[in-house]
Amino acid sequence: MRKFSVLEKHFAVQRYLNERISYRDLAKELGIDNSSLRYWVKLYEYHGDTAFLFPYTNYTPAFKLKVIQFIEEKNYSIREASALFHIPDSSMVRRWKKKWETGGFDALKPTGKGNSRMTSQKKNSKNDQSDKHSVEEMQKELEYLRMENAYLKKLRGLSSKQGKITKQDKAKVVYELRGEFSVKELLKLADIPRSTYYYWVSTFDCPDKDAELKTLIQSIYHEHKGRYGYRRIQDELENKGHKVNHKKVQRLMKELGLKSIVRMKKYRSYKGKVGKTAPNILERNFQADKPNEKWVTDITEFKLLGEKLYLSPVLDLFNGEIITYTIGSRPTYSLVSEMLEKSFERLKDRDELLIHSDQGWHYQMKQYRDALKERGITQSMSRKGNCYDNAVIENFFGIMKSEFLYLNEFESIEQFKKELEEYMDYYNQKRIKTKLKGKSPIEYRTLYQQAA
Repeated sequence: MRKFSVLEKHFAVQRYLNERISYRDLAKELGIDNSSLRYWVKLYEYHGDTAFLFPYTNYTPAFKLKVIQFIEEKNYSIREASALFHIPDSSMVRRWKKKWETGGFDALKPTGKGNSRMTSQKKNSKNDQSDKHSVEEMQKELEYLRMENAYLKKLRGLSSKQGKITKQDKAKVVYELRGEFSVKELLKLADIPRSTYYYWVSTFDCPDKDAELKTLIQSIYHEHKGRYGYRRIQDELENKGHKVNHKKVQRLMKELGLKSIVRMKKYRSYKGKVGKTAPNILERNFQADKPNEKWVTDITEFKLLGEKLYLSPVLDLFNGEIITYTIGSRPTYSLVSEMLEKSFERLKDRDELLIHSDQGWHYQMKQYRDALKERGITQSMSRKGNCYDNAVIENFFGIMKSEFLYLNEFESIEQFKKELEEYMDYYNQKRIKTKLKGKSPIEYRTLYQQAA
C-alpha cells in the first residue's frame, strides 16, 4: 500500500462521512486495506482535524504498558485503544501486546546498538525547526480543508433544492460561516467579489418583496399537480389580476425549484394498406375559425396493472377541446366507431366538418368512411409515417400521459377510468392554454358563442 499524505487521509475520511459510501467500496477505490480506512475514521472521531498529525514520539515502556493495561481492564479493542491514545498505526500496539505476553515488561524496552533514546533525541533536535514548520503548514492546510468541506456541504444542500447556485446563494453561505472562518478566505473560496458579498448581506434582513407572488405561484403549480410551466402560470396569474412578466415567473419558479413535467411517446396503429386512404387535406393547417370545423383523432396505447389499454379521443382544433373519447382493452374497430357516434351528437346541421387522422387501419375501413360520408364529413389523412401531420393530437397524448398517467398510482382499471374521466373534465374545463389567451377550452368556446 502506498503512503498517503495527511490531507489525503483527511479527505478520505470526509468522503466516508459525507457521501454515504461503504468502507469496502471506498477502500477498494483508494487501493487500501479495509481495516486501515476504519482506523483513519476512528482517529478522526477522537482527534478531529489533528487526527493525522504525529510529531516524532519515542514511546517509553511505561506508556506501552499503560496502553496494554487499558485494553485489558477496559475491554477495548486494539484498534479502538490505539485511536484513543493517538497512535499512528494500530499494528504497533498489537506488537507491544504480543511482546508483553511473551516476555513481560523487559520485552517492551528498546533494543539495538547504542543508546536509541540518545539517537532519537539527537535526530529530534536536529529536525526540530523543520518539524515545527511542517506541522504549522499541515494545520493551515487542514483548516482550509475544513472550511472547504463546510462551504461545499452547505452549497450541496442548496443545489439539491433549487438546482443552479447563484451569487446570492454563495454570499448567504459565506455569511453563515463567517463566525467560524475568515471572511476573506471564504470569499476567495466562493470566488465572489467583496462588494458583491456585502451587497447581498445588506438585503438579508429585508423582507422578500416577491414572497406573496412566490406563494401564489406555488399554489397554482400544486393545484395543477405540476402540469403548468411558467407561461401557463403567468396566464393564470393574469386571470387572478396579477400582471407579471413571463421572465420573472420563470426566474421565481427556478428559485422555488418548480418545473413542468415531460412528454412521452404514442402508440402506432399503422398496419399497411387494408382499405382506402384519403388525401392530406388538412396539410398541417391546425387553425380553425369556429367550433366543429376541424377535428383530429388518433389512438394511443399504455400499460396499466399488467394490461394494455387503448384510448381513442377526438379533438376540436378550434379550442383544443376533447369532444369525446372511448377506452378499451383491445384496439378494435368498435373503439373508433363508438367514439364517432358519441362525437356526432355535438354536430349541428349547419356544420361543415373536416376530420383528420393518420393512416391507421381503423380509419381506412369502409365502415369508417361510410359513417363520415353519411354525415357529409370530409376525411383527411396524414402522409404515411409522418407524425407531424397530426401533431396536435400527438401533443395531447404527451400531455395526458405526463400530467395524468405517470403522476398517479391506480389500484384497479375501474379506478383509472374514473380518474381519467375527471382528468378529461379538468382538461376541458380548467386547464388554461396560452394560445387561448389564458382560457380553458370550454371557456374559450363559450366566449366565442356569446360574441357570435
